[in-house]
Amino acid sequence: MKDSRLKIIIGAYGSGKSEVSVNLALNMRRENPDQKVLLADLDIVNPFYRSSDAAKELEKNDIRLISPMYANSNVDAPVLSGEVYVIFDDDSYMGVFDIGGEDMGATILGSMKSRLDQTDAELLMAVNTRRPFTSTADEIIVMASELQEASKLKIKGFINNTNILEQTTYEDILEGEKILKEVSERTGIPVVLTTFMEGVVQDDQISNLGTPAVMKMRRNINYAY
Repeated sequence: MKDSRLKIIIGAYGSGKSEVSVNLALNMRRENPDQKVLLADLDIVNPFYRSSDAAKELEKNDIRLISPMYANSNVDAPVLSGEVYVIFDDDSYMGVFDIGGEDMGATILGSMKSRLDQTDAELLMAVNTRRPFTSTADEIIVMASELQEASKLKIKGFINNTNILEQTTYEDILEGEKILKEVSERTGIPVVLTTFMEGVVQDDQISNLGTPAVMKMRRNINYAY
């Protein structure tokens, strides 16, 4: 993956973008223990499945968490904290923005466009092909178009985060790669990363994955069944 200073993760509901965001931030810390890292939870639409759920793990790894005001409370409309702009003002930080709320949530990026244009940032779309509205190439292309229009930014890469939680198989991940390969061929947007939970893909199977980078993840977000 491109070694950008800021990775912005968007996606459809159920794409697992918060889990991806948390694991990306943790990987940044592991790869360079001296690097200052932040994770901004910018999901001000959906009060569920936030990256803020992983606050203790992030704090343990000395990762700065920026959350909406009233996150993890019963307030329905959390407010974006001005603290999020530290990534633009202090270039000693690397960071991840977790953007929730599909196209409605992505509009928050439009308000930051002038700052983002001056920052080493890339917009990445997490895709779970086992979820409604992103299970086919056509659906993913429509969703990507809506997110780009709302955010006023171009998607630089897709993340194959195909999963069905604990029921995920290696074959599910390969099928997700197949669908996203078609999307990539039709849009010109590369598939830059495949993710999977520990134990789903064996070490001798990783080389069979077709993306340039893979990320083995640990569960950090609390999900309701």
